[in-house]
Amino acid sequence: MHRLPWPLPALLAWAAAWLAYLGLQGRVAPVAALIAACAVGTAASVLGTGWWRRGLIAAGFPLSLALSGAASVPAWAWLVPLALLLLVYPLNAWRDAPLFPTPHDALLGLARAVALPAGARVLDAGCGLGDGLLALRRAYPQARLAGVEWSRPLRLLCALRCPWAEVRRGDLWRADWSGCTMVYLFQRPESMARALAKAQAEMAPGTWLVSLAFEVPGATPHARLPPDGGHAVWIYRMGAAPVAGRPAAAL
Repeated sequence: MHRLPWPLPALLAWAAAWLAYLGLQGRVAPVAALIAACAVGTAASVLGTGWWRRGLIAAGFPLSLALSGAASVPAWAWLVPLALLLLVYPLNAWRDAPLFPTPHDALLGLARAVALPAGARVLDAGCGLGDGLLALRRAYPQARLAGVEWSRPLRLLCALRCPWAEVRRGDLWRADWSGCTMVYLFQRPESMARALAKAQAEMAPGTWLVSLAFEVPGATPHARLPPDGGHAVWIYRMGAAPVAGRPAAAL
């Protein structure tokens, strides 16, 4: 749905929520119909691009239902959309990047820059719906892939999408990176210094931290994959002494 021109994704999501609501009328309690329809809209919102579009997709049905006056539900039932949003996007995940999908071909050049042995453990820290794991699998089909995600619904959907990966629920900042040959993330610019500090503290010399789009301020990367119509990929090697002023190798 994220490939469709805007506002078609929102219109389709709102229509699906309304169909669910109207289809359940007379079959279940009004509150149950509201919950089911809001769940449809919230589930569809994870495929939106950008926070404001996701919010519009999720909020469109309950807002239109409230304005129509067609719902006969108690006042507390209008907290359902908020509860569903908090379930999918937990508050403590907003400090990171809960759903920035990795583009399909973003990591195709990574294997040329960093050769990993078969069976190397590669972690997607903050795996969301699994787009990063899918991109990593294309780069390293022989690696042991794992993902960590705080949101329970996103972790479940990621595990269903990527059954060949070990996907668990957890805080990427509390997860143990010590057994990883490579950690990949697509976070916020302000998170990168913290990510490198964690990698340097926990990962063995010669292992790798890979960031899509955002570099670590003041640190010299081992290599940088130039953007091919998308984002650059920044590659940092643990245990490598930074050389001030040395440009990163562009591959």
